[in-house]
Amino acid sequence: MLLKKGQKLLFIGDSITDCERARPAGEGLFGALGKGYVSLVDALLQAVYPELGIRVVNVGNSGNTVLDLQARWQEDVIDRKPDWLSIMIGTNDVWRQYDTPFITEWHVYADKYEATLRALVEQTKPVVGNLVLMTPFYLESNEQDAMRRTMDEYGTIVKKIAEETGTLFVDTQAAFNKVLKELYAATLAWDRVHPSQAGHVVLARAFLNKVGFDWTKNG
Repeated sequence: MLLKKGQKLLFIGDSITDCERARPAGEGLFGALGKGYVSLVDALLQAVYPELGIRVVNVGNSGNTVLDLQARWQEDVIDRKPDWLSIMIGTNDVWRQYDTPFITEWHVYADKYEATLRALVEQTKPVVGNLVLMTPFYLESNEQDAMRRTMDEYGTIVKKIAEETGTLFVDTQAAFNKVLKELYAATLAWDRVHPSQAGHVVLARAFLNKVGFDWTKNG
């Protein structure tokens, strides 16, 4: 288990991370972490590793792109001084290119996405130390679907940044692909983007596997 006693674990991202979390910061009170994978991670850490007392914080914001993260990075990440930081961003960077194709100022193309995410990681790693990069995903089984292809491209960017900066990497698309072999995509997300509770379990499991969670502990 990579998480240590008394550490603070902060999650940042878009609506998939936000998932109705409390404002101004999601932590502490019941339900404050929202209804998604962040709350599941917190619940599992409390239930299986109560002796660690991990403090989980959710600062996901619905609708965010990587540029929105950059604009609030100092206040929502650096100033909170987490021991661990998990970043999952890119869905809206891609999605706006497809659902609002003519409003180009809302689009974050691959080169800008890569440069911005890389800058945030390089800025943060010396002061946080423990970073986890999670890919964006699109719950579409057809890999030739236009938005799925673009999302996979952005996922490859995340993997490259993780490898080049020595950061932990979670391939969320790969985790979902295993389930999509058995389930129709709309079963996991009605719009292919916002997961059902089962989809959030997939995300929580993928994250916890990466940080060495022992699923047999206290079993």
